[in-house]
Amino acid sequence: MKSYFVYILQCRDKSYYVGITSNLNRRVMEHQMGKHIDAYTYKRRPVRLLYYCEFTDVNLAISTEKQIKKWSKAKKQALINDEFEKLPNLSKKKFS
Repeated sequence: MKSYFVYILQCRDKSYYVGITSNLNRRVMEHQMGKHIDAYTYKRRPVRLLYYCEFTDVNLAISTEKQIKKWSKAKKQALINDEFEKLPNLSKKKFS
């Protein structure tokens, strides 16, 4: 059964990059080596893998990646730090 990985990298400028791949080691190495000149991470190297989650359903992996990309930095940090109890509060919109 094929595996798919949703991953979060931290770039040199402390920004996060969220991606999806079927070969995590290869893809992280590509980011690190700057294989794709137009990639978000190219000018933000080095990068560091902070989080990944494995899926067997490619559609679920794609939808999870899209969802995480929309999250705030604080919510991504909670996921990275396994602080799952914080995720619901970080999901709520704050109105003044």
